Amino acid sequence: MERIKIFIFGLFLCLMLSANSSFAEDGISMSTLVTPQNVSFSACTQNFNMPADKLFYYAIASANANKFTIDEIQSKTGYILFTAVNKQFLASVLKKDATHSQLKITPTNGVYYFAPGIVLNFFRYIEVNSSVPIANIPVKY
Repeated sequence: MERIKIFIFGLFLCLMLSANSSFAEDGISMSTLVTPQNVSFSACTQNFNMPADKLFYYAIASANANKFTIDEIQSKTGYILFTAVNKQFLASVLKKDATHSQLKITPTNGVYYFAPGIVLNFFRYIEVNSSVPIANIPVKY
C-alpha cells in the first residue's frame, strides 16, 4: 500500500513539473511580466498585417479586455490614451500602407520603467483576436 502511495505521489509530481514547464515556452515568467523593469522602445512597437482603422478598433478592444482605464480616444489621429497600474500610456496606430500598420504603446512621461506585461498583453490580445471579423452592431431606437 505504501508503494502505491509513493508511486501516485511521484506520478502527480511528474505531472505538475511537466505542466509547469509548458509555461516556459514563451520564455517569460509571470513574475517577469508584472515586475517593473526597463523596457526597450522596440518592445513597445509592433507591426500588423491589417489596415490602420481595423488595428485601431482592435487596440480599443484590447485596452478594454485588459481592463485598462481608457482616458481619451482620438479616432482621426489614431491614438488611445489609457491608464494601467497607475501609469498613463499612449497607444498610437500608424498607417504604413493599405494593408499594413504599426502600433506603438509608449508611456506619456517618457520613463520606460514599467511592467512589460502591459504592452505584451496588449499586443497578444490583438494577435489572438485578429482573425475575428469586426461587425457593426445594429442600433434599435
